[in-house]
Amino acid sequence: MKKRIGILGGTFNPPHIGHLMMANETLNALSLDEIRFMPNGIPPHKAVTMPVSDKERLNMLEIATAPYPKFTVEPYEINKGGISYTAITMRALKKREPDTSFYFIMGGDMIESLHTWHDIGTLNQLVTFVGFARPHTQAQTIYNVQMIDAPQFDISSTMLRQRFKEGRTVQFLIPEAVAKYVREEGLYGARTTTSCD
Repeated sequence: MKKRIGILGGTFNPPHIGHLMMANETLNALSLDEIRFMPNGIPPHKAVTMPVSDKERLNMLEIATAPYPKFTVEPYEINKGGISYTAITMRALKKREPDTSFYFIMGGDMIESLHTWHDIGTLNQLVTFVGFARPHTQAQTIYNVQMIDAPQFDISSTMLRQRFKEGRTVQFLIPEAVAKYVREEGLYGARTTTSCD
């Protein structure tokens, strides 16, 4: 029997409860065996300057997913380095695990830009697209996307980085253990503190 694996890609800079919610909703709605959080190296669709190292992003993901046995971290794109093209990555993962069915999870903003992705035709054959509507997006595409009906949260890593920098609360927006790590390591200009709030 084929394994059914969800792949949730992103910068995870930092990972937050929106990411965990998407993973959990997909896991349960599609009866998947596992969800892998895959931080990308250099995303081709975003002009991003990473304020933290790849190792720190991996550490935050390990901390965020640790309490959940069916959540794991897939370091493929970080280990490969360079620009991360999803089609190339998924071709490599499919070659490594030919008996696995992959489900690629994304938000509404990514669904709308699918037609611009590198080698989208190949990617469309390698994975089942799974989508979540996000506030202020239409989530429309010519590609077949299995939409998940789930609560919508307007939480972004950008907003969390700003909150850390300003010393504002992040309680209930990010796993407490991740917030603690961010503050202890002084990431995003955060002040050291002992609690999530």
